[in-house]
Amino acid sequence: MAWPNILIMLAQASTGLIETWWVSHLGTDALAGMALVFPPVMLMQMISAGALGGGISSAVARALGAGKRDTADALVLHAVIINLVLGLAFSALMLGFGRGIYQAMGGEGGALEAALAYSHIVFLGNPLLWLMNGLASVIRGTGNMLVPALVICAGVALLVPLSPLLIFGFGPVPALGVAGGGWALVLFNVMGCAVLGWYVLSGRNLARFRPAALRWPMLREILRIGAVAAISTLQTNLTIALLTALVAGHAGLDAVAGFGTGARLEYLLVPLAFGLGAPLVALVGTNIGAGQRERALRIALTGGGIAFLLTGMVGVLAACFPVAWLGLFSAEPGMIEAGSQYLRMVGPAYGFFGLGLALYFASQGAGRLGWPLGAGFLRMVIAVGGGWLALRLTGSLEALFAVAAFALAVYGTVLALAVRAGVWFRAAG
Repeated sequence: MAWPNILIMLAQASTGLIETWWVSHLGTDALAGMALVFPPVMLMQMISAGALGGGISSAVARALGAGKRDTADALVLHAVIINLVLGLAFSALMLGFGRGIYQAMGGEGGALEAALAYSHIVFLGNPLLWLMNGLASVIRGTGNMLVPALVICAGVALLVPLSPLLIFGFGPVPALGVAGGGWALVLFNVMGCAVLGWYVLSGRNLARFRPAALRWPMLREILRIGAVAAISTLQTNLTIALLTALVAGHAGLDAVAGFGTGARLEYLLVPLAFGLGAPLVALVGTNIGAGQRERALRIALTGGGIAFLLTGMVGVLAACFPVAWLGLFSAEPGMIEAGSQYLRMVGPAYGFFGLGLALYFASQGAGRLGWPLGAGFLRMVIAVGGGWLALRLTGSLEALFAVAAFALAVYGTVLALAVRAGVWFRAAG
């Protein structure tokens, strides 16, 4: 079940990498601007697909596991409404307060203007991203990982030529610069919404769309998991955003570009872990819905172990060969130096990040998110608070990154020990 979902999430994450590679040809200001926008853009992706999406998939899976087909059908409409409302709310927030947010993250001058040019377009189309991920989550909740994977991969194939066309222009198509990358991403989301919407409306999906009055119990079933998961997702992105601000205040925009490019690899692990995590949501949710608690726990720990190995291998390779990644985007010495320091320090801890994320998704399926929320908060406090203290005491970016690596190790270890000890079932009574 995991491989098509890993494919879909890697493909979806690659949309940002494709645009970053093309935008890097516009100069350091444009690259630094993209680094500023990347945390809130990934926040939208992670909340809509991972947090609220996990709540949707978990609710659908548990309904189907308990044999409640009518409930699963009713959840489809409720999922669409929730995602559209939240997508519009986040659009209004970023369009109205984007400049202040990016300035607080250290953005200034050309980098700030590049960030705003890209951000305004992306967040104008943000509701489409939420709708696409809501529909994909409904489908994944039935155990069908292949259809969303095929749709998203087809969209990425379209994005490969479309992004440079709109950024640099060709023939009658004008060069839109950084904003062109944003328009390409919006068109990608339009295509995904159209195809996934057709699939659900056609009746091919196991959970079918049926017009019905909105009911609070249905909304609550999604939100009680999705809202808490959204807080956990916010913690991850807020941690990166605050670390970006620390780097900017200490070492300037070249270092921000290096750190931001290095951190993109960490964000690339999120789709990899989510590729395993979405099946964990469906399998754990279905087994718990059917009363198979021990089997649900074995599935969760097995998925966590696989995620640890896969993300750990990526991290070790990045630590050994950081320039192989960073050199894809820029050759600026300051950018390469800061990014290399980050990857050498934090890369070896990536396995713990993957372990924690996989168990976070499994906890969504179990409907128990207290421990993932606590572990994420602990990571944020250690990384940001400890990192600030390390900078004050040593004045070294390497010390900041070492603390960030330790925070990841604590996050994964605490969550694994808690799940293994059976906290899901003690909470459930």
